[in-house]
Amino acid sequence: MLTIVIPAVEQYDEDKNEFVISRARSLQLEHSLVSISKWESRWRKPFLSKNDKTVAETIDYIRCMTITQTNDDKSYEFATNENVQQVRDYINEEMTATTFSNEKKLVNREVVTSEIIYYWMIALNIPFECQKWHLNRLLTLINVCNIKNTPQKKMNKRDLARRNSSLNAARKQAMQSEG
Repeated sequence: MLTIVIPAVEQYDEDKNEFVISRARSLQLEHSLVSISKWESRWRKPFLSKNDKTVAETIDYIRCMTITQTNDDKSYEFATNENVQQVRDYINEEMTATTFSNEKKLVNREVVTSEIIYYWMIALNIPFECQKWHLNRLLTLINVCNIKNTPQKKMNKRDLARRNSSLNAARKQAMQSEG
């Protein structure tokens, strides 16, 4: 969870012909599948694309990420560049200690939307409580489940012979035997 503080802002209200000061807002945010699902239903395009988001799309995603109860929609308009950078940094955090070797990475050309991720969760029997996890942590869990469910690659004859020779040598040494 990320907490950002949108600072108080002084602005001029032309209708009332007076200056108005909005109070500072503290917002708790969560980058999750739920947030992405809300954003995609509003914008009708995939969130997890390589395309840059407009300012309006970015501010709306911050609105979708908010788990703090608020009825002041205008406060999002006063988010600073620092607030937006904090959110971007939070979105890019790994949120897990799990790492993958380069050979395990699969190139997926499929457009990934929230519904695709929900499908993966269902197919892998991942409970729906995980939809509230940080998205990178959920995607790591999905990747781990895929790897663990993939049958082990069979060894070729040369590698199998090397492994058996190594095991036999270790056993001879442990038993202090010559053969």
